[in-house]
Amino acid sequence: MNLKIIVTGPFAAGKTQFIKTISEIDVVETEKVVSSSNEKAVKDHTTVAMDFGRITIDENLVLYLFGTPGQSRFDFMWDILSEGALGVVVLVDSTSGESIKEARKIIDFFYTKLNVPYIVAANKQDLPKAWPPEFIKTSLDLDDSVKVVPCVATDKESVKKVILELLELVIKYIS
Repeated sequence: MNLKIIVTGPFAAGKTQFIKTISEIDVVETEKVVSSSNEKAVKDHTTVAMDFGRITIDENLVLYLFGTPGQSRFDFMWDILSEGALGVVVLVDSTSGESIKEARKIIDFFYTKLNVPYIVAANKQDLPKAWPPEFIKTSLDLDDSVKVVPCVATDKESVKKVILELLELVIKYIS
């Protein structure tokens, strides 16, 4: 069985790194140099279409990870990439109140568009100013059923934990 998973979130939340950390193949990226000075202050490149990675869980289960652009000017890709997805990871930069605020609109889009299981991954939990997952959950005004999982997108075990949490929900959903 092949499962399509969306990895989404605001600009600079760590989506590309998240996929790179866990993918068993070289990630297909559509990175371009950022254009605005505000963005340049954060990072040099940004995803403009998608990132793509793959994880083979076992001989019967393969996950295809599709990372979305985080900037609103590329949000038309959300519609395209969401086609056929069975789960969503919403990655937020837990050191940035702006990232968390932006995540609300992204959650609303994917929840209403797909109505599939999703979790929020609170990235950058290794940094000193990271908001705890419980604060992020409260700030996003999430239902009790929505999990907010701590994450460090550069750490394979951390990313694996997020994927497994979502996979558990997806399997319940499709059963």
